[in-house]
Amino acid sequence: MLLLYILVGVYSLGMLFIFFYSLAQGHLLFHFIKARGEGIKTPEPLSELPPVTIQLPIFNELYVTERLIEAVAKINYPNELLEIQVLDDSTDKTVDLIKEKLKDFPEVNFQYIHRENRQGFKAGALKEGLEVAQGEFIAIFDSDFIPDPDFLQKTLPYFTNDKVGMVQTRWTHLNRNYSILTRLQAFALDAHFLVEQMGRSHQSAFINFNGTGGIWRKECILDAGNWHSDTLTEDLDLSYRAQKKGWKFVYRPEIESPAELPPIMSAVKSQQFRWTKGGAECASKHIGSVLGGDFPFHTKVHALAHLFNSSIFIAILLVSLTSIAVWWAGVLGLIPEGLFKIASIFMIGFVIIAGVYLVSFFYGRRNFFQSLFGAFWQLPLFLSVSMGLALHNAQAVWEGLSGKKSPFVRTPKFNLEGGKVRLRTNKYLPSKIPVTTWFEGLLMLVFIVMVGLNIWAGTYAMLPFHLMLAVGYGLVFITSFQSYGLSK
Repeated sequence: MLLLYILVGVYSLGMLFIFFYSLAQGHLLFHFIKARGEGIKTPEPLSELPPVTIQLPIFNELYVTERLIEAVAKINYPNELLEIQVLDDSTDKTVDLIKEKLKDFPEVNFQYIHRENRQGFKAGALKEGLEVAQGEFIAIFDSDFIPDPDFLQKTLPYFTNDKVGMVQTRWTHLNRNYSILTRLQAFALDAHFLVEQMGRSHQSAFINFNGTGGIWRKECILDAGNWHSDTLTEDLDLSYRAQKKGWKFVYRPEIESPAELPPIMSAVKSQQFRWTKGGAECASKHIGSVLGGDFPFHTKVHALAHLFNSSIFIAILLVSLTSIAVWWAGVLGLIPEGLFKIASIFMIGFVIIAGVYLVSFFYGRRNFFQSLFGAFWQLPLFLSVSMGLALHNAQAVWEGLSGKKSPFVRTPKFNLEGGKVRLRTNKYLPSKIPVTTWFEGLLMLVFIVMVGLNIWAGTYAMLPFHLMLAVGYGLVFITSFQSYGLSK
């Protein structure tokens, strides 16, 4: 019985964590709606244009580098005021590819910087480039982005306020409709870039530079201590250091920065691992100074939710595993029925979270009924796959919180929508199947059995949850297995 009580306690704590996280999300949704109602206030264009440096951090990107260089060369800005740094850490033929491509634009001020080592990874490349950057403002684009030609014209006016240190734009998706997997990623990212970023920005809570598609005041970067490489999310780390020093950040959803979504599960997992572990590392690094700092209460609450948002995967994993014991105890009558009714209150949390994603999904869509059909299948499938990633991401969060270090592993890019490259010919695909993938397959079987037991026992309260877990772990396992096998 003691073990049962412990498992029920863990289940309850996990549900409580999800519930409180959902309340924070609901508050962001409230401020998102308020921000939408107030409209967009666009500042006047600058009377005098400042010098700008655009940094392009690149590492072994055979398939997207040429596209990036072509796009950045079209940036609408006076040549004498614009410097474009190609920060190349490549160790393959990307080096030669870049050098040849730059010859196509002799009129553009490209500065090619090649490092012989990857010390500090992306953060190290950005820092080294900053040492020789001529610009007063620093725009950054990852290799899979296609910047808007008027990006600088649209973002720079917000820096007329001397306290503004960074302007972040909204990611949009070049290959949203490539597959179900890319649709689900867009479904998730849209919620972050609309509801979360706008909700935080509206109430002057901490927001984050998203690593790309944004522009910094160089003075802000230096004042905040420059780029650090002690976490896997150097963007989030610098964002908190800058805002703790009083710099203001601006988020503009109407300025779009198109980018590529990973089209296979192994690439998604690589990206998710870096984001979740890096977020946990930043939580350990900054939460003490934020909670102890002179910030408004709502700022501290949202910083807490923001920095620890990846910990929800640990909560989901624990809730899913202990739900088996809770279900069994319910079947045996060891848990009073009244407690199940009280516990149903926590299901409100899932409703709020679903609401956040649905609002972002319908944002800017004209055909309501077509969008309604899309939401009808994408929402439950997205929630299922998110649950299926809980084991993989929980490992990343635990490593981040416990201080275990790992190298920066970049997400492979594909440029499949260009039609010039086939998926199977990508040279950056991993071949080794991680142990966690096999455990995901095992959990798929466990929850398939639980679905059958729910039906057999006639207990339907947990059936939707166990069904979503079975589908989620199943899809993650199968697509992972397929994507790791592509390189063979």
